[in-house]
Amino acid sequence: MKGTRAAVRYAKALKELALEQGVLEKVRDDMQLITSVCQSNHDFSVMLNSPIIKTDKKQSILTEVFKGKISKLTEIFMKILAAKRRESYIEAIAIEFGKQFKEHKKILTAIVTTASGLDEELRKKVLQVVKGSSNSEIELIEKINEKLIGGFTLQVGDKRVDASLAKQIRKLSQSFNENPYIKEY
Repeated sequence: MKGTRAAVRYAKALKELALEQGVLEKVRDDMQLITSVCQSNHDFSVMLNSPIIKTDKKQSILTEVFKGKISKLTEIFMKILAAKRRESYIEAIAIEFGKQFKEHKKILTAIVTTASGLDEELRKKVLQVVKGSSNSEIELIEKINEKLIGGFTLQVGDKRVDASLAKQIRKLSQSFNENPYIKEY
């Protein structure tokens, strides 16, 4: 991602300022909105990264797109970024702010991938198991991958548990390929 080092610094500065002013959650919501706009609208991202479009034009576009939808602090922050010709970092800053917010609030992200989705009872069990292994608040992200056939994969931080049928079938296939009972002459 472009400018990750700068994005980390800007996101940290924005987080500290939001904490100081007591609007951390509001700024997090703003950053989620900015991230979704950047990721869903390719033309908007191209405009932010374009060296041809003048800064004042980018500022007016940013103002029109986010007018009344973001807090005053976020609006001023984006104007400063544009004035310093750092508007191309806005998406990276928004993503990094989300990471720093979760770190600050001690929120752990757990990603559960299943073949057909989770029902309410299974969702509660997964949350209970993940909460039992850590003292953090848990954000559960559910994904569906039909290639798993059955079972699930669970990823929490850098740890991953693969209890899918697809993995068991791969292991079984490998064990058939390594049959120690057939002598090869």
